[in-house]
Amino acid sequence: MQQESNQLGNAARHWLITGISSGFGRALAQAALRRGDRVTGTVRTEQARSAILREAPERAVVRLLDVTDEGAVRSAVAATESETGPIDIVVNNAGYGLVAGVEEATLAEIRAQFEVNLFGAISVMQSVLPYLRARRAGRIINMSSVSGLVGWPGLGVYSGSKFALEGISETLAQEVAPLGIHIILIEPGGFRTDFAGRSRAESARRIEDYDTTVGANRRILRDHAGHEPGDPAKAAQAILMIADEPRPPLRLMLGADALAYTRRKSQAHAAEIDAWSSLSLSTGFAGN
Repeated sequence: MQQESNQLGNAARHWLITGISSGFGRALAQAALRRGDRVTGTVRTEQARSAILREAPERAVVRLLDVTDEGAVRSAVAATESETGPIDIVVNNAGYGLVAGVEEATLAEIRAQFEVNLFGAISVMQSVLPYLRARRAGRIINMSSVSGLVGWPGLGVYSGSKFALEGISETLAQEVAPLGIHIILIEPGGFRTDFAGRSRAESARRIEDYDTTVGANRRILRDHAGHEPGDPAKAAQAILMIADEPRPPLRLMLGADALAYTRRKSQAHAAEIDAWSSLSLSTGFAGN
């Protein structure tokens, strides 16, 4: 793998990235390795581990990990710190998307979605923060989605897990800012990853009444798979750049579609606030 220049010169970084077998995680791990950084990545199968190690055996460490296993997460982080070295940048990338109407999804399906996308990310953050606090430095990059800002029929449960990740990340950013730690949310639109393929789960239940909403979006996801406008390799380069920023933003949207959808929602939200502001203001005690 040809090495590229690190933007910080000789200051190679150590990344811990969950879910590097494919998609954004794989692209980011490859980009970080190419510029001379070290990467500890997690995957769920030995086959995926072996494939990645063949690419960069000297600077990549790949651990088998299920992010929903809290004890395993803590052990993996501790082993990484002691065996590979201090972690500079953590990327919570492991996740998948459940496509289901809110009524269609079972509670088991909903809980499974939140276990990976939300509680898994929290477990990683809680495990790594003691080390980052001790050093008064570090970055945590949480892979959210434009669906963590905008809701869509059929993606309510997935969006719920990402909306929750957004709220926790925004709050955590305020808590750790005095400690020299930065939290960054990445909010991609449509990219040619595995999201619409093997990283997508479908609810077992279908309700005909939702065919024009949930069903329509199911068909859109299926038909657009492999034709999304976003390039994961370019997304990886953008994440490298933002990781090196002395004062990174809390949120970085990726893709023209993510910008368009979010701006549209922001404008509609502002208009709705203004339209109902008199009623909102009518609820206080007189004279206050």
